Amino acid sequence: MNGTDPNIGRVTYLTDILGARISAHGKKIGRLWDLVITEAQPFPEVKKIVVKRPFGDHALVIPWEKVKLLKRNEIVVSIDGTKEYETELPKADILLKDHILDKKVLDVEDREIEVVYDVKMLAKGNSLLVTDVNISHYRFLRRLGIKWFANVYYWMFGKDKDKKIPWNYIQSLPPDIDSFTGDVKLKILKETLADIHPADLADIIEELDSRQRIAIFNQLEPERASDTLEEIEPQVQRDLVPALKKERVAELLNTMTSGQAADILASLPHVETSAILLALRVINPRHERKIASILEHQEEQIAHFTTTKIISLPQTMTVDAAREHFNRVAKDLSVILYLYVTDAEGKLVGVMDLKEFLQAKDDALLRDIMIDNVITLEPHSTLKEALELFSRYDFRALPVVDDAEKLTGAVPYRDVMNLKHKFLE
Repeated sequence: MNGTDPNIGRVTYLTDILGARISAHGKKIGRLWDLVITEAQPFPEVKKIVVKRPFGDHALVIPWEKVKLLKRNEIVVSIDGTKEYETELPKADILLKDHILDKKVLDVEDREIEVVYDVKMLAKGNSLLVTDVNISHYRFLRRLGIKWFANVYYWMFGKDKDKKIPWNYIQSLPPDIDSFTGDVKLKILKETLADIHPADLADIIEELDSRQRIAIFNQLEPERASDTLEEIEPQVQRDLVPALKKERVAELLNTMTSGQAADILASLPHVETSAILLALRVINPRHERKIASILEHQEEQIAHFTTTKIISLPQTMTVDAAREHFNRVAKDLSVILYLYVTDAEGKLVGVMDLKEFLQAKDDALLRDIMIDNVITLEPHSTLKEALELFSRYDFRALPVVDDAEKLTGAVPYRDVMNLKHKFLE
């Protein structure tokens, strides 16, 4: 484009021009398939356009300086023939559509994952500069061909149509990471990985795919990696940890308490756990033995920690009658914060917490005010499973039922947690 071109200073979005007609000397030669950029200061520049041609003809790679006019539906190039432009793209080339569009961005400021729905560009002089990546759903809705809906939606809810991240806050992940060969991922540069709190970094890693997780995790110092690993959800740990070198995992576990290390290993398959413990034994045999002991304890059956000193009442009993019973027996019970409701056969059908019970009307039947969706354990459930349920639901006790769903007792939170502190730390 020359210095008098009316498009100079005009904002252009990548998805608005993808598929545009490419013409030379008034003749169509294909459609815009992609744009190739090169890193420059302060913004990357478009250096080539990739032209897709019909009937299986070889794609064209045309230098940007050959572009004389840029419009939404048409791009005019000044070339005399197409043969010399039938070349292959170097592997190092960054393609805006293939490598940037729809890729995830680690937005360190907002501590969340965003997706690039569009790329904002600015025509300046003879150059086309990439200024921002757009992360608004408005641009995504436009791409779906429902611009009218996007306009109405954003008008009704007052949302920002141009939610974006400036390009100078973004960089590609290190090019020497093998798993990212041929692909460009993005991350905010305003704060480095070392500045992110481990809990926030864990949230970011959980949203990435397997290759991205490994690439980022391997950039962390051992102490930060250890803190972050503790914050990651178990299902993601099961994906991430086996992909790391066993020696690396052992090094991280060696910086944790025995209980923390055992919690992570408990989420992995037995074969992975054994291999990691073997690597840890070389570094710290005493630490390895303690972790192995904890894992063994976690497999103990919950029946060993069950108490029968609970309140079990029939579902046909009134609240008034239940209160009289409660007053007589409460002082001798191990679990008094919950009342367990059973049917005529002794099957657990519901539960009530003490506060709801004391506030209920005297003539109400327990079956009408109980909660019938009860989280339970079985006698052969493990201590590890009980710990997970307590952590997930924040209950003060969990009922235990047999194979026939009959109530056999309950496990108090304090007993399990006290036991945990005794042998996990």
